Amino acid sequence: MSRRGIIAPSVLALVVALAASAVEAAEFTVEPVSIPEMKAVFGEVRARTVVPARARIGGTLQSVSVTEGSEVAAGTVIARVVDDKLALQRDAAEANVRQATSSLVKAVADLDRAKQLLAKGVTSQSQLDQATTAHDVATSQLAAAEAALAVVDQQSREGDVLAPAAGRVLTVPVTQGSVVLAGDEIARVASGQYYLRLSLPERHAASIHEGDPVRIGGRGLSADGAGGGDSLQGRVVKVYPEITDGRVTADVEVAGIGDYFVGERTLVTIPVGSRDALLVPAAALSSRHGVDYVRLADGAEVAVILGERRDIDGMARVEILTGLHPGDQVLVPDGPQ
Repeated sequence: MSRRGIIAPSVLALVVALAASAVEAAEFTVEPVSIPEMKAVFGEVRARTVVPARARIGGTLQSVSVTEGSEVAAGTVIARVVDDKLALQRDAAEANVRQATSSLVKAVADLDRAKQLLAKGVTSQSQLDQATTAHDVATSQLAAAEAALAVVDQQSREGDVLAPAAGRVLTVPVTQGSVVLAGDEIARVASGQYYLRLSLPERHAASIHEGDPVRIGGRGLSADGAGGGDSLQGRVVKVYPEITDGRVTADVEVAGIGDYFVGERTLVTIPVGSRDALLVPAAALSSRHGVDYVRLADGAEVAVILGERRDIDGMARVEILTGLHPGDQVLVPDGPQ
């Protein structure tokens, strides 16, 4: 048999196979698709509110029960301030209460005696009036002494430093044994939900809108979660109307960053515009010797350069940077995509 007779059947078989595959493949029309243009920027973790826990009285810091990073609930006692003078003032107030009580007891007895003597005609009405006045004065003195004792007790209770809100303690600038004054800051508590503060170049100001979705990279300044965590999804909740030093500021709300450090920076990918791109189903691609190809409906095989992979309506698409034009018919072996 001649060499031509050997080659011809092989070529025929290849043509038949290609024709069969073309019959089974579906056609996909390449059309421009608008996709968001993403920009990676650094976002800084902020707390909605940072409130100080302050001493209500002056004295010596007897104990501190929290450290940086502690979680506290609103009203929790986080430290205690002791003023030694309050103990002396309480002793004096208690002594005044005892004195006023004794004076009231005597005044009650004098008033009862004056009433009995007046009933017998032994004393005058003026003596009864004097006893009544002395009784009223003693009653008022006892009430004043008890109020003064209550004030001292209240001052002692105000030695407890309370957490002003639920959240995480950021700083504790004092230590046990420190002398503090009324109003001094004992700790700073970050309360409320954490968010990300972004600062972008002025040229992107018109392209950022409230509600835009963003992607937050994993911790460790990683955009794809390689820094130790999966990427998170967030959205722009506020774009500030003032541009400072050529930069626009925006806030991003993200769930799941409550364990981040306040002030920690992380990479954020945010849409800053859109562009048209040519996308084809991932199944339409084939690769040989490091070169990617797509097959057109007319049977031609075209080398292409690929861009990013994207998920469009739940289907895998690949961006084609060069090699295809709008309107090209691409064969997809796995059927419609």
